Amino acid sequence: MYSDLLQLTRLAARWITLVALITVVSGCSWFGKDDIEIADNGEQQIYLEAQRSLDSGNFNTAIRTLQLLESRYPFGRYAEQAQLELVYAHYGAYEFEAAIEAADRFIRLHPQHPNVDYAYYMKGLSAFDMEGGFLASFVPTDDTKRDVSHIKEAFAEFAQLLARFPDSAYAPDARARMVHMRNMLARHEVHVANYYFRRGAYMAALNRGRYVVEHMQQTPSVADGLAIMAQAYILLDFNDLAKDSIAVLHENFPDHPSLNENGEFVSVYDLDGLHKSWINQLSLGLFDPPEPPQFDYRPKS
Repeated sequence: MYSDLLQLTRLAARWITLVALITVVSGCSWFGKDDIEIADNGEQQIYLEAQRSLDSGNFNTAIRTLQLLESRYPFGRYAEQAQLELVYAHYGAYEFEAAIEAADRFIRLHPQHPNVDYAYYMKGLSAFDMEGGFLASFVPTDDTKRDVSHIKEAFAEFAQLLARFPDSAYAPDARARMVHMRNMLARHEVHVANYYFRRGAYMAALNRGRYVVEHMQQTPSVADGLAIMAQAYILLDFNDLAKDSIAVLHENFPDHPSLNENGEFVSVYDLDGLHKSWINQLSLGLFDPPEPPQFDYRPKS
């Protein structure tokens, strides 16, 4: 009887151990499931918080939240979207260099992402706005009178977008912006030519005007380019070439302010030479000197 009781005791112990193991394993799986749900809820909560910050225009908070999301869940379901929205958040915070860096990073990590064209588009926007910064939103400035390297960079970024994704949803806006930037670059050449006129560098002014005419067709500045060429040829004593430029200007842009009613070129310098006021002539050039020619024709829109 004792042996039978011992055997029953051992059998009961085995069942107890087995039940305990099953309970522990089941408990671990339930705990693990809860952990996953909590983690998912945590990731989603951070992402939604970032969305609220973006929607309210609180871009600095959005940047910190998106960076936190990526650091905690680098392989989570919102990781890629967070990286992409971080580009926009930096742009909204006027952190244009950071936006370009974030866009470059996204393109490098996810070259086949279905929304990678957005990263290229934001690179163009950021490059274009980089020079003006925050104050440009409140103080109007003429970017064509300043360094235009950022405009050239933005133009190149948009060109890359169109080359890689011609059917992108952002392609129409990129094309329109490229037309605007091309006009700005042409206007910049006119400002530089005016500067050379003031310095007496007439050949340099001629080259700028010729560049606009030859390489920037379909821009409003072509009219000024022709006028610059005519004026420079006059100052360089190339009157036949000046007449040719004036004829082309009159044929295509008869309303240009450098032309009078008869289509004749009007400037402080014309085909007959320098026009001086009587005060300047009497003072032997000391007073009322003629202003150097300047061209800044902008047709009415």
